[in-house]
Amino acid sequence: MSGPQQENLHPETLAIRAGRTISEYGEHSQGLFLTSSFTYESAAQAAAMFLGEIEGYTYSRFTNPTVSAFQQRLAQMECGERAIATATGMAAIQAIMMTLLQAGDHIVSSQSLFGSTINLLANQLTKFGVTTTFVDARDLQAWRAAIQPNTKLLFLETPSNPLTEVADVAAVADIAHAHDALLVVDNSFCSPALQQPLKLGADLVMHSATKFIDGHGRVMGGAVVGNDKLIEQIYLHVRTAGPSLSPFNAWTLLSGLETLHLRMEKHSANALELARWLEAQPNVERVYYPGLESHPQYELARRQQKSGGAVVSFVVKGGREAAWKVVDGVRVISRTANLGDVKSTITHPASTTHARVTPEAREKAGIVEGLLRVSVGLENVLDLQRDLALGLD
Repeated sequence: MSGPQQENLHPETLAIRAGRTISEYGEHSQGLFLTSSFTYESAAQAAAMFLGEIEGYTYSRFTNPTVSAFQQRLAQMECGERAIATATGMAAIQAIMMTLLQAGDHIVSSQSLFGSTINLLANQLTKFGVTTTFVDARDLQAWRAAIQPNTKLLFLETPSNPLTEVADVAAVADIAHAHDALLVVDNSFCSPALQQPLKLGADLVMHSATKFIDGHGRVMGGAVVGNDKLIEQIYLHVRTAGPSLSPFNAWTLLSGLETLHLRMEKHSANALELARWLEAQPNVERVYYPGLESHPQYELARRQQKSGGAVVSFVVKGGREAAWKVVDGVRVISRTANLGDVKSTITHPASTTHARVTPEAREKAGIVEGLLRVSVGLENVLDLQRDLALGLD
């Protein structure tokens, strides 16, 4: 028995009730099916299931009740028809590219991206004859100018990592569709609690579920959400290639979804207060946070996001040496490159998340040596301010 459909319920309720599968035992919590395979009543039933003639579970690399529950819930929360789960967020991006592109195709992508995404697009895909042009996500004319006859896909991360640049999803979607291309949006920073790109015109939304969907830094996972036709193609790739989400991780992520809206509301409130405090610090050159009135895309963020989110980035005067002093000075905030945790984290992007990106690409993306990124958790914000002050002073 599956959960209720999205048209009847509010997002906060869907996050708890959607996709819930109840077995014959009537469990109240989502069941965890730790099994690699499933049995059949007959050879004929097994044959029909493997051919897709009847519904059922065959092998957990591509069909598992716990993973299915996570996919159904996330799809409803993103207002999509269907979702496919993957082992990580990067596996989700790879699955999209390997499914929808072929040698000779071209991508247009925003240039301010997670470091591994840059490497995948700029280096790994070129081995298979797929090229990428990187543009300023905020410059709509740059998106248009970068389109080529062989452009098949536009890739957008908004807000971007780590500068929190906000791009106009609806406008970029219009550009993509005018040239018969697809728009893929990385929604990891906002999660469906704060932003729903499919409603703004995107064709596919991907997540690093490792981040805010889990919310506690426990497991890794990824997902792609869209219409049934596109997700079916990606599902067939995942089924064959095997970048699958484990049942245990899916079960953990389902638990994370249940508290997602409450967490994102508190994350955002803390982040805004911390960002305003950072703006007043004499040793801080600049603060990047979409909820600040000083953010260049503040009005756009207000239109397409419910709040500014949890990530605050800022530039410290004095370059890398000064930035590392702030990192080394914290006693409460965790020194780790992960984000999306209830525990606040801090990292120096130029030497961690973007360390393998070329200096030229880092400079183009705005990843300067004095830049720090804080994923603001659920602690008391006054404690976070005092902690950062240790290094800033």
